[in-house]
Amino acid sequence: MIERKFVNQNIKEFEIKEYIRKNLSRVGLSDVKLQRTPLGEKIVISTSRPGLVVGRSGTNITKLTHDLKQVFKLENPQIEIEEVTSIGLDPNIIAEMIANSLEKFGIARFKGIGHKAMADVMNAGAFGVEILIGGKVPSTRAKTWRFYQGYLKKCGDIAVSKVKVAYASAQLKSGTIGIKVSIMTPDTELPDRMYLIKEEAEATPGKIEEVKNAAVKKELEEKAKELESKRSDVKKEEKMREQKKQKKELHKKPESAAKEQQMKQAEPVREENKEIDLAENSTKSEE
Repeated sequence: MIERKFVNQNIKEFEIKEYIRKNLSRVGLSDVKLQRTPLGEKIVISTSRPGLVVGRSGTNITKLTHDLKQVFKLENPQIEIEEVTSIGLDPNIIAEMIANSLEKFGIARFKGIGHKAMADVMNAGAFGVEILIGGKVPSTRAKTWRFYQGYLKKCGDIAVSKVKVAYASAQLKSGTIGIKVSIMTPDTELPDRMYLIKEEAEATPGKIEEVKNAAVKKELEEKAKELESKRSDVKKEEKMREQKKQKKELHKKPESAAKEQQMKQAEPVREENKEIDLAENSTKSEE
């Protein structure tokens, strides 16, 4: 019993929405919401042309409330109107605009109408859009024309929950033409999308000069550091050479001192030998 009650309520809400859509044609109707309050049923109509919905001195709203009371037996229906700011991101309004322009200009200009609607959607900031126009366009044989631009998901959870889809129909002499509009709005968060964070500085002449001066200073500091490092390396090499020379001199000094001592010790021996030789020579001469 409770399930039947809920089903009947949903059917009644669907019928109310369809009735409002049929009565409010060519007013840029986007969506119709029903809310149940203690005072009665609250109907929120979001449209791009709220003036046409209200009418002169509120005649259209009063007539609509009277019709809802009689047809659907609503006790106290309250109608509120919301204005749609981003028209290019609403598929219902775009589909209605295409249908109205087709009924106005005919089949001959359907390509221009499709491209113009697609450009309006992309200029509004959408990721992607797809427009399908099916029917006897432009020949007597039925055909589907596809207008698409940007990036649009076709499968997965994003395609089901985030991509907005709307349908409309245009009544022409050749027959009924179906219109389908699919838009992926810029607020959709893609799981494979990556963002690069950059530090953006304000482009003012004073700051630009400061940045340039800082860059020049850094270059000069780096060059000075390189020169200092080279000088220190040269000094180190010179010190190493001096130390090597000192070591060599220290090794040479004891050898030279030992030789001098040997020479000094050998001098008296040589003199004695000379004297002995002289004495021997003198004896030989006497003999």
